[in-house]
Amino acid sequence: MRGRRGRPRHRPKALYADRAHDHDKYRRQVRATGITPHIARRGVAHGSGLGVHRWVVEQTMALLHWFRRLRIRWEIRDDIHEAFMTLACAIVCYRRLTK
Repeated sequence: MRGRRGRPRHRPKALYADRAHDHDKYRRQVRATGITPHIARRGVAHGSGLGVHRWVVEQTMALLHWFRRLRIRWEIRDDIHEAFMTLACAIVCYRRLTK
C-alpha cells in the first residue's frame, strides 16, 4: 500500500467540552492545533447546546456498562478485551436495530 508513512494526520474540526475545561489556556492550546473549541463557559446559564453531543458519548458508555465484564476489566490481554468490546457493540447495535 502506498502513501505517507506514520500516523494519519486527520484532525477533528471541533472539540466539545464541558465547564470543567473552561480555561483560556486550554482554548489557546486547542486553537494552536487548528481545532475550533466549543467549551461551555463557567457562570453562564445552561443551554449552550453542548449536551446534545455529549449525551451520545455518555449513552454509549452506559450501554457498554450493561456488560459486567466490560465495566471492570479483568482481562490482561488487550486483544481479548477488544474482542469483548466488539461483541458488546454488536449486541447493542443489534438490539437498537430490532426495536
